[in-house]
Amino acid sequence: MSPAAAVDAPLDLAATAARVRQLARDMGFQRCGISGVELAEDEAFLADWLDRGLHGSMDWMARHGSKRARPAELLPGTLRVISVGLDYGRRDDAEAWQTLADGERAYVARYALGRDYHKLMRHRLQTLAERIAAEIGPFGYRVFVDSAPVLERALARNAGLGWIGKHTCLIDRDGGSWFFLGEIYVDLPLPVDAPATSHCGTCARCIDVCPTGAIVAPHRLDARRCISYLTIEHEGAIDPELRPLIGNRIFGCDDCQLVCPWNKFARRTDEPDFRARNDLDTATLPELFAWSEEEFLRRTEGTAIRRSGHARWLRNIAIALGNAPATPAVLEALESRRDSADPVVRDSVEWALDRHAGTARPR
Repeated sequence: MSPAAAVDAPLDLAATAARVRQLARDMGFQRCGISGVELAEDEAFLADWLDRGLHGSMDWMARHGSKRARPAELLPGTLRVISVGLDYGRRDDAEAWQTLADGERAYVARYALGRDYHKLMRHRLQTLAERIAAEIGPFGYRVFVDSAPVLERALARNAGLGWIGKHTCLIDRDGGSWFFLGEIYVDLPLPVDAPATSHCGTCARCIDVCPTGAIVAPHRLDARRCISYLTIEHEGAIDPELRPLIGNRIFGCDDCQLVCPWNKFARRTDEPDFRARNDLDTATLPELFAWSEEEFLRRTEGTAIRRSGHARWLRNIAIALGNAPATPAVLEALESRRDSADPVVRDSVEWALDRHAGTARPR
């Protein structure tokens, strides 16, 4: 075959798909699959969820309309989606439960203990796309890691990475749910993988364990009651009725994943970037409450926690302190922020002190 004929040879799509999966593994992704772009049922489910107002103040969920469920509208020419999963879980389920049971310690969602996964995954996905192009030639693509309106869990399910559990997280029967998702939209008509099938059965542990009852029905989450939403996305004061239920969770919540029986198969990782920083897996509430804004910004640089901002960080910890034992350290911490310039922080501190009425130190 002449060189010219070789250049003009049609692309072996099946071989390319297999190569994509191998390259993804070489890049450190533990799972990879390919799906089409048809998401009509998921689009209808999303529309109903939005119509019911279950997204709370997350207006960005509805802002881009159909683009979220129609990949070809977001990126014209898209024919397939390559979905990848990157494990982040550690073998610390027992330690996580111990932290939740210790009211004076702070609980941070496992995904947020280390470096922000967005940059790491986006870099790896970009490198993956470039390596594919180096082997098959130029093609149209775009990389996504929570950076645009994408129904990532539905696409990952269709790519065979796992099913959407009753808690709305993706579950891989061979690897649990402790993994991040990322996507590459491509204009290549690659063969698709078989969608994952559900294996939750009659189990309802995630629904039963939710501290605030946010999982109002299987596969339906009311974000307005979700601790992850309240401590990360929600601005302003948190509903006083929900504050006692938050416990010592200051950034996110993992209860529904910690209790999931499929996570006994979770593939744990020791990715250096995901190791806990600032002793966040063992820190006490008073210690973290003492961080000035400068210290907060310095310590949380490059982490997901920084997006909350210092005031929201203090609001969350003040509520947790209100749920903590009334130890001298807890009461002193609250008194130190009683005159905070931020009205939401000040309100949360006063609420916490009221919870400890009779034990608070006089001003």
